[in-house]
Amino acid sequence: MKNILKLLAASFITIVFFAACNKTDNLKKVESLPVYADGISPVLSSSVASVAPTLADSNNVVITFSWTDPKYATDLSHTKYILTIDSTNKSFGAINNTKTVVGALSTTMTGRELNAYLLNIGFKVGVEQSIDLILTSSYANNNQRYLSNVITVKVKPFADPSVLFTQNTSVTCQLATASSPSNTFSWTPTFKGFTGVVNYTLQYDSAGKNFVAPQEVNINSDLSKTFTQGEMNDISFASGIPYGNSGKVEFRVKGVTANGTTLYSNVVNVTIQSYVPILRLYLPGGYQAATGNGNNWDPGTAPELIRDLRSAVFNKMYYIYIYLPAGSEFKVTAGRSWDVNYGGSGGVLSQNGANFSVASSGYYRVSVNVSNLTYNIMQGRMGFVGGATGAGWNPPGVFPNYALGNAGTNLFVGLTDFTSGGWKLIDNDQWNNGSNTVDETRSYGSTGGDGSTLEVNGTNFNDYATAGRYRVIWDGRDRDNVKYFTSPGTEMRIVGDGITGVPAWNPGASPQMTYMGNGIWTKTLDLEANKDIKFLAGADWGAFDYEDNSGGSQSVGTPRAIKWEGGANFKTPATAGTYTITLNENLQTVTIN
Repeated sequence: MKNILKLLAASFITIVFFAACNKTDNLKKVESLPVYADGISPVLSSSVASVAPTLADSNNVVITFSWTDPKYATDLSHTKYILTIDSTNKSFGAINNTKTVVGALSTTMTGRELNAYLLNIGFKVGVEQSIDLILTSSYANNNQRYLSNVITVKVKPFADPSVLFTQNTSVTCQLATASSPSNTFSWTPTFKGFTGVVNYTLQYDSAGKNFVAPQEVNINSDLSKTFTQGEMNDISFASGIPYGNSGKVEFRVKGVTANGTTLYSNVVNVTIQSYVPILRLYLPGGYQAATGNGNNWDPGTAPELIRDLRSAVFNKMYYIYIYLPAGSEFKVTAGRSWDVNYGGSGGVLSQNGANFSVASSGYYRVSVNVSNLTYNIMQGRMGFVGGATGAGWNPPGVFPNYALGNAGTNLFVGLTDFTSGGWKLIDNDQWNNGSNTVDETRSYGSTGGDGSTLEVNGTNFNDYATAGRYRVIWDGRDRDNVKYFTSPGTEMRIVGDGITGVPAWNPGASPQMTYMGNGIWTKTLDLEANKDIKFLAGADWGAFDYEDNSGGSQSVGTPRAIKWEGGANFKTPATAGTYTITLNENLQTVTIN
């Protein structure tokens, strides 16, 4: 009985089960839910096997990369793809050279975009090379990454230079507003989109020279540069346009990448009306070290030329009186660098021209005019002329009997007898002709007293109140203010504690030297060993004096340099005895024999 009940129960359950199944089949059928894996590696492909875009393709699509669906268990919008680009067979070491795409199975690149990736790798412009590309797929949170196959594409980067713009195509520069802004240059990046460093240089030159030897302004990585009126004025001059003139200057931008790729922008022209600035000219050359004028060929230590202050040639004419050894070569620079330098031949001054030279040693006067580009090199000398002098108003009679001595660069010292009738100083054996040219004679005068500024080709000196011998110093060491100094030249005494039988440092009791003419004084006397002396042009302190400029030399028979201000005492010889002392004011030396 129990077994029958069990069978019936089992039959009932079976009937119910099938009844239930039949009931479900009567409902609307629903498709089974899909089953997703963790994803698969995408397959990467390129629209072209090689591509060589040009500048015209900068904004055009030149290549398309696509890949298969990696079949992640999420919507496509939640997937991410990183396309890595490197040169072929480099194992993708440049992992920062990538492009990221979200929620898409392809990406395009314009010519300029592709170019930037190639430059980041270090490819050269115009050289065909190959790149490898690989795709990394993942969820948006970077999980479940898969790498694609590697594909290779031949590429050739193109030149993509900056485009240069100028704020103004014409500017006027004035000395009074030299610090005011004048013009701004701006430019687009070289290789726009390139993430590497590009160093920019703004180049300029006068129009038509094709940048054969341009001047440069380093900009670094900036994309603009503003110049003041003073700077634009200097640019005009450095381009070969004389100050005070108008000329056209060409500009372009040079961009240089880290791997040395160099591109030049378009050229823009700016017409510049310049003014005459306050210029400083210098005379570097191979003579410098030998003459105590700094280091050879070094503008930083070279002597400065005198600025001619006459209105007709102001900031145009410059000159210098200087000793040059035989065979000396030299040039003229505007400022203490080689940026703007002048040489020349045949009297014609030219930027970056040939070296000047002199065949024989001697004192020379070098004159240049940077406005009309002329120069002159002649004998450098200075003499007394005028009714109050022995030469009279007759320049041909000045040299050599009434010459001053060359005491140094831009420095003359001389003694002569004066009466009345006016006088001047002159550097040639003829009068100036009013030409204001580089080879004209320069005469000097002043109505002021001792220490006043000299006027070129101007007023006569006043007569001395008392006729007699006077010392005159022409002093151009201050290149902005050439002055003269004068003092009586009637006597010269030797004072100190080194003279046997003479009270120490007593001017009134000290022995007087004998004047021999031409600035030469002499005296024979007994000297103590290793003592001090100096020379005084009077019987009391305060008179003009000479001191040592030889560094303390005790040499016998060798001229020692002298100076009249700020020096030490002269040292007597190491051995006591009778000596003849010769003081030469023209040569600025003293010799003890």
